[in-house]
Amino acid sequence: MNDKTMKKDVDEALAGDFLPKNYERPEKPSKYMKLKEGKNPFRVMSSAIVGWVYWTNDDKGKRKPVRVRTEDEVPKEFHGTGRNGVKHFWAFVVYNIADEMIQILEVTQNSIMIGIETYTKDKENWGSPKNYDLVINRVKTGSRDMDVDYFVSGIPPKPVDEGIKVFYEAMKIDLEALYKGEDPFEDKEAKDETSVR
Repeated sequence: MNDKTMKKDVDEALAGDFLPKNYERPEKPSKYMKLKEGKNPFRVMSSAIVGWVYWTNDDKGKRKPVRVRTEDEVPKEFHGTGRNGVKHFWAFVVYNIADEMIQILEVTQNSIMIGIETYTKDKENWGSPKNYDLVINRVKTGSRDMDVDYFVSGIPPKPVDEGIKVFYEAMKIDLEALYKGEDPFEDKEAKDETSVR
């Protein structure tokens, strides 16, 4: 018995003794669509808001995004490149087809923006991305986190499922809340109704 075989046997015995075979820790669903390696299909459900995003640290040292409408609103120390540098963004509500969830997709990558714009500007064949599904293919090209390429493709136009549309509309997502640092999923009308009582 060589060292590799022994290590494999020990690893399997320990895993089988403590966790079930083939156990995978469940991921907590997110309100925001994260682009995974490979194909990421979705349907755009809302118009986009656009602006600039930069990152600060809250009083507990946790990074948080600050979104503003114009680049003039960004403090000078955040202009430039790097981890905290300001980036142009688009944010819009999507139906994440793979996860079967309504989420917000925030895009800062130029290649994705250009890909979506190409479809949007082709009014004869495509037009508004609310009328067809899009797929963003995320491809790792190197060993660093930033070594990633994105490719956008459209799926021929078809109506969105009526159940998805009704569910989305009932959620009353307020993308404008992102500019205020608030939760766009929080139903302010329901909150106001409960605070009156």
